[in-house]
Amino acid sequence: MTRVRVECFTISLNGYGAGPNQDINNPLGIGGTDLPQWLFPTRTFQRNVLGADGGESGIDDDFAAQGFKNVGAWILGRNMFGPIRGSWPDMNWKGWWGDHPPYHVPTFILTHHTRPSLPMKGGTTFHFVTGGIHEALDRARDAANGMDVRIGGGPNTIQQYLRAGLIDDLHVAISPVLLGGGERLFEGIDMRALGYQCVQFVASEKATHVVLRRQSTMTPNNRN
Repeated sequence: MTRVRVECFTISLNGYGAGPNQDINNPLGIGGTDLPQWLFPTRTFQRNVLGADGGESGIDDDFAAQGFKNVGAWILGRNMFGPIRGSWPDMNWKGWWGDHPPYHVPTFILTHHTRPSLPMKGGTTFHFVTGGIHEALDRARDAANGMDVRIGGGPNTIQQYLRAGLIDDLHVAISPVLLGGGERLFEGIDMRALGYQCVQFVASEKATHVVLRRQSTMTPNNRN
């Protein structure tokens, strides 16, 4: 059965999942690249994202690796694809990651402006969805072909799916940094009322990992 998951989404100690004023030089907003410092050294990030050997194992890498398991499609907000706003001025921008993005499966971008699908190296094809979160999820489920759908962010996109009751599992990494502004992940979200419970709480030297799961989708065996 296809599950809808958020994995490896990092927030600051004061709850921000992105810094302010995103631009070409600040893809996660000002100060935002301080958030995933736990992720960058992991063996999974080095291999899956950078195509490099080596990297660290341990708790952080275990969570990073879990985030790629059984994922058949991704959904991203437009800010996760690039800093461009409004209508597409041209088709030259192909995402933050260059010609070889780290998704390797069909990836659906939420936008208000149409654009043709964009095949990339490594198995990623970006599809641009103008019909909202439900259309994107329907298409992602079809593309996943029985595997899971991963919601990649940013905070506003995750909030929309949470409010609609569409996320089964949410892994949040709390980084020991403070941001002065930006987007708070849980702003205006009553997770308790939405039926979420904490099923895992593990700390490494670089982050505290929290897994939340909707009660309606609880299973006898919690994720390990």
